[in-house]
Amino acid sequence: MNIAETQQKLAAAFGPAGQEGSVADVIAEMAKPYADELITDRLGSLIAVKKGAGKTKVMFSAHMDSLGLIVTHIDENGFVYFSNLGGLSVWRIYGTAVRFQNGVRGVVFINGKADAKEPKLSDLYIDIGAKDEKSARGKVQVGDVAVFDQPTFTMGDGLLASPYLDDRIACVILLEAMRQIPETENDLYFVFSAQEEVGLRGARTAAYGIAPDVGIAVDVTATGDTPEAKPKMECKLRGGAAVKIMDASVICHPKVVAWLEAAAEREGIPHQREVLERGGTDAGAMQISRSGAYAGAISVPTRYIHNPIELCAVEDVEACVRLVRAACDIRV
Repeated sequence: MNIAETQQKLAAAFGPAGQEGSVADVIAEMAKPYADELITDRLGSLIAVKKGAGKTKVMFSAHMDSLGLIVTHIDENGFVYFSNLGGLSVWRIYGTAVRFQNGVRGVVFINGKADAKEPKLSDLYIDIGAKDEKSARGKVQVGDVAVFDQPTFTMGDGLLASPYLDDRIACVILLEAMRQIPETENDLYFVFSAQEEVGLRGARTAAYGIAPDVGIAVDVTATGDTPEAKPKMECKLRGGAAVKIMDASVICHPKVVAWLEAAAEREGIPHQREVLERGGTDAGAMQISRSGAYAGAISVPTRYIHNPIELCAVEDVEACVRLVRAACDIRV
């Protein structure tokens, strides 16, 4: 599997939180040859099951959904106002090209009357080129959602730039790990979850149905290797797979952390430790589902998370694939 090409295919699929169906269709087609069963639950999460000898139930979760801009108002001049699906920042999305599911494109701009020092999302609007309100309403409606309309491309020194590396690159990792995994004694559940960006919702319902013994999220994490990065972090690009210790949603179980680190050492997988002060992952939902699960996470160090273009290193993605493969045989 070509990592950049697969990321490009997944990033191009329309899939903001709550509307992940197109992404799920693409993933299901790729996963079909390697899964014993494919299930779509009522929330929209896709679950690929690979049966083993039933020793342990291991759930891996990578979320399919992306951030989105949901239309709240269309004014008399045809300008489109919006609210957020997930964590959007004014300064990150100002001037960004976006697209709606029906193909309508636009650009995000800021109202000239906005406070220059502290603008709000409500000061932003999308210009879709409509001449008036009637024209605009013929193109989009209140409740429609736009996503970033940005390219996926490779850069020098093995870097990959793309919209929605968070978390489509983790979906790529699970797909490639599924392709490579031989028979295992554990029952494996590869969950491509819905609505993570708005509250870890898909992982919560999927974990309730699966009742895993071990739950491992696969997601991106911030880095401390950019100029004056705040807060300071140890994670960096080209440092290998990040083994999460904690984030705002989870304190990973010490047994899972120890097992992942031991496996990485044993297999010669480049790895680093991660402590993320803000943000969460599906591990937080899996850990407290039903009577609980041993929870952990494998993360891809990624620059510029929640920006229209995010950046990671292909070698770190490959390290994450290897660590997910190793974790299929986890014992805790």
